[in-house]
Amino acid sequence: MIYSENQIYLASRSPRRRELLKQIGIKHSVLLMRETMDRSVDIDETPDTGESPADYVYRMVHTKADASWERLIQRKLPILPILVADTIVALDGCILGKPRDTAHAEEMLLSLSGRTHQVLTAIALSMQREVKHRLSITTVRFRDIGKREIQACIKGKATTKQEPTQSKGWRPLYRRHLW
Repeated sequence: MIYSENQIYLASRSPRRRELLKQIGIKHSVLLMRETMDRSVDIDETPDTGESPADYVYRMVHTKADASWERLIQRKLPILPILVADTIVALDGCILGKPRDTAHAEEMLLSLSGRTHQVLTAIALSMQREVKHRLSITTVRFRDIGKREIQACIKGKATTKQEPTQSKGWRPLYRRHLW
């Protein structure tokens, strides 16, 4: 593989993050923490007791940046900057985390119905152990959503009153306000 000056590693399996980098013309290679999904998780993503959502998401990107750098060195890959990111949802100052199953996803979305919450995304760019980071916090207010609509959304067949749509997850439950 030939590397250019305008290239980075993306330490993420997220198709959306790859798509965003492609849209802005950043050449990248995916740097996987785990070669296979059945291998145990390398990073404990459990929030520390009393940890704020912002402190948590910053800690996650720094931890992921350090672990990614270790993988790069272990695998003797060409030295390039590594981009890592982490996104969380916080409601009333509490981190919602990833749903354990469908029932938990329904419960989480119901808790957001008609309420304001924050979406925090931290990114970090790591190069030879130097880490630069940024945090974006978006305040979102979901409209009131019912259990049937949430269930349809989770199954990927959500509709809005304006028009039926095939959805990607919960996006059609869109918020009333975005700050």
